[in-house]
Order: sequence, then structure tokens, then C-alpha cells
Amino acid sequence: MGQIISLSQITKFYKVGTEIVKALRGVDTVINKGEYVAIMGPSGSGKSTLMNIIGCLDTPTSGQYILNGTDVSKRTDDALAEIRNKEIGFVFQSFNLLPRYTAKENVMLPLIYSGYGKQERISKAEATLESVGLSDRMLHKPNELSGGQKQRVALARALVNKPSIILADEPTGNLDSKTSVDIMKLFNDIHQLGNTIILVTHEEDIALHAHRIIRLLDGNVASDVINENPVINGN
Repeated sequence: MGQIISLSQITKFYKVGTEIVKALRGVDTVINKGEYVAIMGPSGSGKSTLMNIIGCLDTPTSGQYILNGTDVSKRTDDALAEIRNKEIGFVFQSFNLLPRYTAKENVMLPLIYSGYGKQERISKAEATLESVGLSDRMLHKPNELSGGQKQRVALARALVNKPSIILADEPTGNLDSKTSVDIMKLFNDIHQLGNTIILVTHEEDIALHAHRIIRLLDGNVASDVINENPVINGN
């Protein structure tokens, strides 16, 4: 289906006091359009750093990152912000919803930065919330929603701009086991529609929903394998 992400010799070094921390040490990988990939690794493995670079939240110290045909390795902060809004839909463990906004208003936010008019923002937000099963919660604020409903709002917000990639960071980390299963079913449905999903997790049972699992260790790719039997709808 063609490459959507190409990472070539990606490094990321941080200076902490007098010490240089080598978070990534030359990562090479390619992710194709329509893939469902989990990135795993223990604390300190570099998975969060890699997620930040893939999500254009940070730039590598060296190496090349091609996202959907564009070299984003050395872009300015403003250019990265524009790329993020267009190319990447984020889903976070902590939901990151604005507490004073309704579900619909939260989902409408990315559309404001994309220049859509008010009526189009409303119709797109309503349609996307309906697609994640929240047609009856559009006017509720986050404190009136369960954890699972908040994550569905966050997922709708990630989807509303029709991004190239859904990037999910520990999306079930704040949810109970039953709600986690429901959310992972929703991710599977989204993947079935042709979306590219990159899931960052330390939970083995969550990673097994993906069709490919990349494991990091000490800033390097330790393994990259196809999951022959991904979990589908909890089975």
C-alpha cells in the first residue's frame, strides 16, 4: 500500500547535567499505509521518545524521518505543528479533554485550526462522535462522562480531521479491563476502515491487538515481528 513512515538511523540524545542520555541509538523502520503496529519496550527503552518523534512533537538529533512523502527531520516548531494537525490524530492515556467544553466542542477543536467554517465543524464533529457510539453524549462535559466515554471522545477528536495516522499512547492505561476491551474493539473497527494505527504500550495483552509488534531495548529495535493471530473483538 506504500510507505507512510520511514525512519532511517534516528538518534535522540539529551544532556542531563554533565551526562549525555542516548534515548535512541540509530532506529531504522518502515511503516506502510493501513498497518496496525504496536511499539513496546520497558521503561527507558526509548519508546516514548520514538513516539514523540513519530508524532512530530520532537525532532531527532540525527537521522531522517519521512512522513507521508515529506522529510520532517529538521522542520521548525511551527511547521511541525501544521504537519501534526494535518497528518496525525493523537489519543492519550489521560484523554487530554478540555474540561469546560462539551464532547462536541472538544472534537471540533482540530477543525478550527484546519480552517473549517462553524457549520462544517459541527456536522463533522457530530458525525464522528456518532461513529464512535456517542451520539447521546455530544453535549456532555468530561466530568459527566465515564472513562471509556472520555476515551471515545478523544478518539473522535483524533479521527475528525481524517489524519494519515492514529497515534495512541497507552490508550487503555486509565481504563478498567472491560472498558479496555471495548476501546480496543473500536481501534480494530477503525483499522478495518483502512486507517494506519500506531499503538504505544507496555501491556502485552493490548499489543496483541496489533498486526505487527516492534520492541525497543536500550534505544534500539530489538525485534520487529508480524503478529499472526491478532486479538479481534476480545478473542
